[in-house]
Amino acid sequence: MAEVILDGCSCTIDDIVAIARDKAPARLDEDAETRMLDSRAIVERCVEEGLVRYGITTGFGKFCNVVISARENATLQRNLVMSHACGQGDPFPAEVVRAMMALRVNALAVGNSGIRPKAARLLVDMLNADCVPIVPEKGSLGASGDLAPLAHMALVLIGLGEAEIGGKRLPGAEALAVAGLRPLVLEAKEGLALINGTQAMAALGALASRDAEILYKTACIASALSIQALKGIWDAFDPRIHELRRQVGQVRCAADMRRLLEGSRLLSRQGELRVQDPYALRCIPQVHGASLDAIEYASTIVGREINAVTDNPLIFPQGEDILSGGNFHGQPIALAMDFLGIACAELANISERRIERLVNPALSEGLPPFLTLSGGLNSGFMIVQYSAASLVSENKVLAHPASVDSIPSSANQEDHVSMGTTAARKARTILDNALRVVSMELAAACQALDLRAIQMGLQEVESLLSPRTAAAYSLVRSAVDRLDGDRVLYPDLDAVHRLVAHGLVADCFD
Repeated sequence: MAEVILDGCSCTIDDIVAIARDKAPARLDEDAETRMLDSRAIVERCVEEGLVRYGITTGFGKFCNVVISARENATLQRNLVMSHACGQGDPFPAEVVRAMMALRVNALAVGNSGIRPKAARLLVDMLNADCVPIVPEKGSLGASGDLAPLAHMALVLIGLGEAEIGGKRLPGAEALAVAGLRPLVLEAKEGLALINGTQAMAALGALASRDAEILYKTACIASALSIQALKGIWDAFDPRIHELRRQVGQVRCAADMRRLLEGSRLLSRQGELRVQDPYALRCIPQVHGASLDAIEYASTIVGREINAVTDNPLIFPQGEDILSGGNFHGQPIALAMDFLGIACAELANISERRIERLVNPALSEGLPPFLTLSGGLNSGFMIVQYSAASLVSENKVLAHPASVDSIPSSANQEDHVSMGTTAARKARTILDNALRVVSMELAAACQALDLRAIQMGLQEVESLLSPRTAAAYSLVRSAVDRLDGDRVLYPDLDAVHRLVAHGLVADCFD
């Protein structure tokens, strides 16, 4: 697996996903170490000369006017990490914490944080040893960055807190020892440099951006299968319609749908069976395309944040300036994650409406009620639609934006916060729900296609389908069999969800 070099300027969402999920090896760029040493020299000079500089020789937040002596500086930084580790709730999944660690190293590598290279190298060594701190998922206001989550990450660097390694949850010092590493003794500015930033929300955002791409592709494939099962009208995807709208995502989605449906024997033309399809079929480019635009916007914002320096104060070696600002404020990510959550919720909303059309005999173009040949004795896919409806309704609650909320902290010194990590956590939950709804549509559409083939006196479904959707149908059928009589359905739905979540169905898109 290719090594990812963390240099502070060229990291991508793909790189973060590779480190977080595939455990790709990471390395701190050599030039980054030089840049870090340059800013470190300014920090050390401030301490030696007794200069009053925020976070270096002062307290934090409302305590910014309390001057700290040189002999107390190490204690100040250790106390900062310990006191700020106030996270609550269940731990983040390991992939989120690995992404946080990589992003923190990448931010430090830019060279404006005043931290020693050995601190960044320790994070890299922990990553490569798969020594992952236990970080509670709740407790961040998104300004001053993700203080509580990053403090839990930093605890392990100084031999405190907890970490998981080799499948075991251990005290921080023990986990480091298993990895063959030694705890770090923090010096001036280093505690602040480790915990002041947007890396928790950016980590969630990077992984969510990747999953949202999978969701869009899978939703298009699922909808293409449903259209064929419902004998949908090809004309609605005519490029002339969509070019008149001038919306980039819509034009692209219409082209995607034409490509996915090309070669199908099940589609109808306008006026053959009916004049128009319902919106859940006819408006797929308009709905999916709008979500595609939103997903790409969110990915753009996250892509910028990956290489951003988001701590405070910032050190500029060239002019020997130390400047206080607000790069830790998570508003860009907060807005993007709220938008992403809404976009993914809409993909699930319209997917559930297609499930309803497949199971409802009044809407399904002659398919058996609830997709079973022995209705009454069997319930078929009746409750699949119930479950999908439950998830999309939950998403409607979760889609309320977190970014419009704020609450003052630190005695009103920090009087506007982003709630960016809350927005990112919500987006991740919405995404998981949406992936499950689209998985249910895939299962229902494949069942509907089986029944359509039976109605036509055919044994083989694939010959009726477009080549790309035939591949997706075969993939689903490799995991679950056709439903000929009622059985426990959740293992089937879980099996399809696994195909979807791992991106295997989305692979049929290209």
